[in-house]
Amino acid sequence: MEQEPTAPDVLKKLTQFTAARIAIGRVGTSIPLRQSLQFNLAHAHARDAVYSVLDVDGLFAGLKTFDLPVLHLHSKAQNRQKYLKRPDLGRQLDEDPAQNLTGYAGHDVAIIIADGLSAAAVNENAFGLLRLLIPKLSAAKLKIAPICLVEQGRVAIGDHIASALGARCSIVLIGERPGLSSADSMGAYLTYDPKPGLTDESRNCVSNIRPHGLKYKPAAEKIFYLISEAFKRNLSGVGLKDNAGLIGH
Repeated sequence: MEQEPTAPDVLKKLTQFTAARIAIGRVGTSIPLRQSLQFNLAHAHARDAVYSVLDVDGLFAGLKTFDLPVLHLHSKAQNRQKYLKRPDLGRQLDEDPAQNLTGYAGHDVAIIIADGLSAAAVNENAFGLLRLLIPKLSAAKLKIAPICLVEQGRVAIGDHIASALGARCSIVLIGERPGLSSADSMGAYLTYDPKPGLTDESRNCVSNIRPHGLKYKPAAEKIFYLISEAFKRNLSGVGLKDNAGLIGH
């Protein structure tokens, strides 16, 4: 009579679907040495991601291919320590860089790239996503504002920037809080009619954008769909549902 698979064998089959730490085995009452060392390494990668630095020069070089102005901005958090201890400062634009926004107005979409909690994620993934997304926006005849690179920025800083640029919608690409299997995860936050004072229920988020998560092509398609729907319905956030996968079902 064939024996039923043991619980560890059942779990092991699930490892092809997730990078989460499952079916890692055990040695006595502890986990195997290899898995313990891998956990410590992942923790170190996560810590490094939090303190990584936005590659401004590298991003500038890549973004030139889009033939759009690129602005370098900074939040009121002047360093990483202040950024981590004072989240409110990361949501506000520093006064001197804010002067760079004068002279621009009347755009459909503002693209803001901020380091967030993993500049490494933005360095690795922002250009790969935008090289697919920007052509879609241009083909739809949407006017794109100057692309803004923001150091020590949080999601809400996009409201200040997009409002100053006179944009109807903002897309904030930002490094997400690194996990123990995803230190390189980037998120995209979409806000219709952005202005200072909005909170998270006003936004839509496309998360875990990276080669080993949500790949660039489906991420670009999802973001473009949400932007298109936001313009049709004049809203974003909890009132804007993602029904793209429900058509025909």
